[in-house]
Amino acid sequence: MSAASEATRAKIERKMKEELGAVFVEIIDESWKHAGHAGAASGGGHFILQVVSDRFEGVSLLDRNRLVFSTLKDEMGKEIHALAIKAATPGEWKGIRSG
Repeated sequence: MSAASEATRAKIERKMKEELGAVFVEIIDESWKHAGHAGAASGGGHFILQVVSDRFEGVSLLDRNRLVFSTLKDEMGKEIHALAIKAATPGEWKGIRSG
């Protein structure tokens, strides 16, 4: 992972914890899979984000994604070219982990 990707990954994690009160954050950098892709040329990374927060309770999947994208609005299109989001409540996450 490049220094720029690691810095972006750390920034995503910090924002999820500070602004969304995330209790779990996992970020997978898949930028290497997109070498040569037009978005990669600008330096923007491709990431998968799994985030667990009480803030998602009673919130639709679409609105959860909107909340995450809103939180990362300054990074989108610059440090982040593509972001796949898996957003869950603590109860949903517990079910996923034990299932």
